[in-house]
Amino acid sequence: MLIRITNFKVSPDETEEGSTARLCAHLHIQKSSLITWKVVRRAIDARKRNSLSFVCSIECELIDNTSFEGGELSTRSACYVPRPESLPLSTAQHEHTIVIGAGPAGLFAALALAEGDQKVTLLERGKPVETRMRDIGRLRSRGELNTESNICFGEGGAGTYTDGKLYTRIKHPFVRWVLARFIDFGARDDILIDAHPHLGTDRLIRIVRNMRLHLLQLGVDYHFETKVTRILQKNGTATGVQLANGEEIQADHIILATGHSARDTFEQLHQQGIAMEAKDFAVGMRAEHAQAWVDQNQYGSYAGHAKLGAAEYKLTHQVADPYIQKRGIYSFCMCPGGLILPSPTEEGHMAVNGMSNAKRSSPLANSGIVAQVTVEDIRRHGLGDDPLCGIHLQRELEKACFAMTQNPYAAPTMRVSDYVNKKATGKVAFSRYKPNVEAADLHALFPKWLAEPLRQGLMQFDRKMKGYVSDEANLLAVESRTSSPIRLPRGQHMQSINLQRFYPVGEGAGYAGGIVSAAVDGLKAAQQILMND
Repeated sequence: MLIRITNFKVSPDETEEGSTARLCAHLHIQKSSLITWKVVRRAIDARKRNSLSFVCSIECELIDNTSFEGGELSTRSACYVPRPESLPLSTAQHEHTIVIGAGPAGLFAALALAEGDQKVTLLERGKPVETRMRDIGRLRSRGELNTESNICFGEGGAGTYTDGKLYTRIKHPFVRWVLARFIDFGARDDILIDAHPHLGTDRLIRIVRNMRLHLLQLGVDYHFETKVTRILQKNGTATGVQLANGEEIQADHIILATGHSARDTFEQLHQQGIAMEAKDFAVGMRAEHAQAWVDQNQYGSYAGHAKLGAAEYKLTHQVADPYIQKRGIYSFCMCPGGLILPSPTEEGHMAVNGMSNAKRSSPLANSGIVAQVTVEDIRRHGLGDDPLCGIHLQRELEKACFAMTQNPYAAPTMRVSDYVNKKATGKVAFSRYKPNVEAADLHALFPKWLAEPLRQGLMQFDRKMKGYVSDEANLLAVESRTSSPIRLPRGQHMQSINLQRFYPVGEGAGYAGGIVSAAVDGLKAAQQILMND
């Protein structure tokens, strides 16, 4: 007999024996009736910092004909164990699909298609994850940018170097399929249990490499340092791609799975007349605080507990705004025990992002602190109303950010307290950012319609987490790659509204906001192809 109970609270200090006894008491059963139990879902409830607990869903295996003292089995929830949904077997002919981009959307689309006995060519403009690491190392140590191999471009996509967060709000059944496959390729089993699972950049690098080896064994034609410059088409149908070297590859389907930083690709698609539109996104800075302070603020007396790890936070505020009534200010991509990295993709431009390794052991925590930007904001700012106007704003901020420092790809930095007080003191707090930080007046970076809402948001965050505005915390600029500023509209069967057999998917196309949601979007496109759309 198998049942599941939910909202079962477990203290971090509780022993397994103690949890077992409380579980039997909760079920009104004798301990001899309980064969085994396991946690299948776990989240931290830190609302009362000094009485913190794990809130768990637990599966219990009981002996048949278990007697429930004071109640009947009908009063208990029958256990339903979700299983990863299987992708459909291919009903299509043995067709050829080109997948552009080896981020999560592209990798999972290629995986599903190859395991569905389809011919797949995977084209990645960047390098394999191992050599990509060396290029990122040169950027951090020497300030040397490789525009085709960096935090954003290369095998695994940008998510490989941003903690490997697997939390998503989407409820699609493919979510569990994605998590299960990550486990197949080397992830820990607890990603199926934790409410906010993460892989860590160090582990994700190995997982991506294992995925590549599996795809090669399946016969996927895997290419690195191969840039697509044009989508070939005939009579409103995609027929193949043209590469930067002039080579053309023909195919039955094209999946566009580029990340949100492939600006030149989107510019080329726009020139070709492929449908796209501007969309809202967000920009701001990356805040850096001591992890010990975050732990103490979130966990109270439990700070530093071995079972809890590094604490994270999520902050939001609505600022009154003359243009859109309420402008959202919020934390983004919070990285406990992590590092801030330079993430530009174009010479003479500067941007930052955050990451954590699996152990989240850095003494510093960081998070994007960003403000909502609407399409109307960009038009009012004077950057036009074409579909690429959001990219124009990103570039404007990144170019100004680069110009604020003496050394290439140093991060313009301002203490949080100085930003709130509108006083550029020229001082910065401790940071592990590389190549280096340089004191700057970040109010001068942003137009007033962004700078002031960010300031007000920080003041409100200090009320929610006392000490957030501090001389010991920094703001590093500029956080401009939160999400894609464009969307490629899709119609029937996930195909472009004006180009058949062309499937825009993932973050770059404007349909995802993280590793798992991008992977699911790639799987959905693969499903359409496997079902012989």
